Amino acid sequence: MARYRSVRDFDWPLLVLMLLLCAVGVLQIYSATHDTGWRDAWWKQLVAVGLGVVLFWVISSIDYHSLLGQVPLMYGISIFTLVVVLVAGKSVFGGRRWIPLFGGFHLQISEFVKIVLVLLVARYLIELKSERPEWRDLLKLGGLIGVPFLLVLKQPDLGTALTFLPALAAGLFLAGMRWQHAAAIVLAAVLVLPVGYYFLKDYQKARLVSFMDPSSDPKGSGYQVIQSKIAIGSGGLWGMGVTRGLQTQLRFLPVPHTDFIFSAFAEEHGFVGVIVVLGLYFLLLMQMIQNAQMAPDRAGMYICMGVAAVFLFHVLVNVGMVVGRMPVAGIPLPLMTSGGSNVLSTFMMLGLVNNVRLRRFVN
Repeated sequence: MARYRSVRDFDWPLLVLMLLLCAVGVLQIYSATHDTGWRDAWWKQLVAVGLGVVLFWVISSIDYHSLLGQVPLMYGISIFTLVVVLVAGKSVFGGRRWIPLFGGFHLQISEFVKIVLVLLVARYLIELKSERPEWRDLLKLGGLIGVPFLLVLKQPDLGTALTFLPALAAGLFLAGMRWQHAAAIVLAAVLVLPVGYYFLKDYQKARLVSFMDPSSDPKGSGYQVIQSKIAIGSGGLWGMGVTRGLQTQLRFLPVPHTDFIFSAFAEEHGFVGVIVVLGLYFLLLMQMIQNAQMAPDRAGMYICMGVAAVFLFHVLVNVGMVVGRMPVAGIPLPLMTSGGSNVLSTFMMLGLVNNVRLRRFVN
């Protein structure tokens, strides 16, 4: 009976939506790379999706309360591995973010740290001694998130470091953080921003400048955004068709299978395709929120909403980036962007959501 219930209660809509987005991603990766040096990217993505489904099932089968009990160990391992990456990781395009594996595959440790931080925020908030977070709680939890944040920032990878914050923000909001505390944090962030600008790398500063005015450096930092807008606009209503996008196929749009895959997709599938894909993301997000509402306890609710916050942040920033409404931050589009580490971490996070759903009737 327990096995039957687990199959019946399994979040099949969640899995189907995930696989549909993965299928669209694989198709677009193939289209964007079929005659380039990255022509094997689509089958590597397929391998990652297959392994992701396995990890989704594994994470779903382990009671999330047991995972919460292992948060200190997982956090310690996360910090250790991030230090190892800084010392001995593979450097690509000036960033030291990956650990080489076999067969040309690389592991980006920071992608998996997001999972640990979602669990850490949930565990910390359910163990609060006060009715709502006080200053000491905010400082302690902020410090716990701040350590991996700074380590990833050192790689340097500002985009991934920023993805550590949505789970924290969502958790504190749901825990009833006082508006005075929230206002003080926002004010402090605004005051620190000008100082933080001077600690950015030159390419990161150039991205901020090009965000304000891409035409100021049309052949440099503003090039990607300009070409991305042209690609999206040229897609029209129905798009140019698979492998027929001019900006994508003529290589005006750099590496269109990674962070700018949405631009390539919009060019080849048009406004209709964009609406379909954004609709799939919306349904997937609503499925996560529904599971949060049905969670058997506050821990499950924090986990589901933490995952939803991270997922939404990825989608909003990536789509905003390619249409010129956000600075270029190197944040992938979940389940579509080419990259095994992001695919695996996304499947694992959504496995946590399914984990909570499977146990919603447990007392």
